[in-house]
Amino acid sequence: MKGLVVACIPAYNEERTIARVVVEAQRYVDKVIVCDDGSTDLTGEIARRLGAEVIRHERNMGYGAALYSLFKAARELDASAMVVLDADLQHNPSDIPRLLSPVVKGEADIVIGSRFLEKEGGVPKYRGLGIRLITDFAKGVSYRDITDAQSGFRAYSRRAINSITPSEQGMGASTEILLEAKEIGLRVVEVPIRISYDVEKPSTHNPLLHGLDVILSTVKHLSIRRPLVFYGVPGFAALVVALFFWVWTLQIFASTRQIVTNIALIALGATLVGLMLLTTAIILWVLISVVREAKYGA
Repeated sequence: MKGLVVACIPAYNEERTIARVVVEAQRYVDKVIVCDDGSTDLTGEIARRLGAEVIRHERNMGYGAALYSLFKAARELDASAMVVLDADLQHNPSDIPRLLSPVVKGEADIVIGSRFLEKEGGVPKYRGLGIRLITDFAKGVSYRDITDAQSGFRAYSRRAINSITPSEQGMGASTEILLEAKEIGLRVVEVPIRISYDVEKPSTHNPLLHGLDVILSTVKHLSIRRPLVFYGVPGFAALVVALFFWVWTLQIFASTRQIVTNIALIALGATLVGLMLLTTAIILWVLISVVREAKYGA
């Protein structure tokens, strides 16, 4: 592949491992960029001394914010390919060529290093269960064939680099990227990797909070990207329920000349909820259509 190939590394207080990750990554790419996400140790200084370009966040802003800065840096360099990996040695830099290969061959825009394509992916059972649950949720709104929606070891083509702008600051950015990629028609493939949790300072994210953060983030982006489905379908269902109770109310009134208050209130409430949801769906759909046309020129 002609052009600049970069490795991008989000890092927070990883002074014990950042040197090895930078040096090993430099074997496979033209340039290494490290986002020092508010570290209080020597992470950024070590990376800079070893020849990496360092982007410094003055405070810890989160994984998604680090990805945003790294994507921006890769765009400014007009990189032809970019690979993102962790700074704590959970990802093996020697797998970088494997991830880059489909991008180099023009077979994919995003390559995910999956921990589940092979039986010995290195994932503890309790972590694997949570990751699979999140992946199943993400598959319902993005790519149905993926096996590891939360893998942070990924490669991106120039088209993906120029198209994707993560907005989530937390761990939900990984799923957000898949939603955005699906929306604009990027090609996604997976390759098998092994991950090591036997590192000196593994991830400190609470698995339950991590999963909740990802799910809430996915729901938020789904509501924004597909408002007619997210709001319109429940709104239509509410109006169907309202119609049933209105008919029931009228039937009772026709036979008894009395209005059953509870049934009439349910009908009225369902009508209001349905109309509000449908109105929200239409307004958001119009606004998002205008934004998409301005962004993509479609």
